[in-house]
Amino acid sequence: MRSFFMRTWQRDELLPHSEPTGGEDMQTCLGRILIYTKRIDDMVAFYTALFGYTRHDLPGDRIVELRSPAAGAALLLHPAARSQKIGQSSVKLVFDVEDVAGFCAAASKAGFAFGSLHEADGYQFANRKDPDGNSVSISSGIFAPNR
Repeated sequence: MRSFFMRTWQRDELLPHSEPTGGEDMQTCLGRILIYTKRIDDMVAFYTALFGYTRHDLPGDRIVELRSPAAGAALLLHPAARSQKIGQSSVKLVFDVEDVAGFCAAASKAGFAFGSLHEADGYQFANRKDPDGNSVSISSGIFAPNR
């Protein structure tokens, strides 16, 4: 399933590369984010419906990988221990969206309403929680003219 508003970009548009240094320096990038959850199926539905992620499972593996439709980081859904508190972290997942208001309207129609639309320094953003209470934001900040 595709997300409501998709934009494909070259990685160099967002992460300008420096000149090679002769092989001694190793470049890295954030490739996966692990989320502990007690609601894997709800989390899969949320991230596939809103952001176009696709589910990938390996037989016998308890981690569910959600792969981004673009060059973004994958989400790894890991079953949480009974004692683990869910949704209490200092991390917010921010998804780049050019048309925040349009995305919010489409998300609301699909049953995933976001909070108020905020304006900040030439861009918009809106927030909500995923099914486990983790902070999620959609933002047009990366597309702002002053960025």
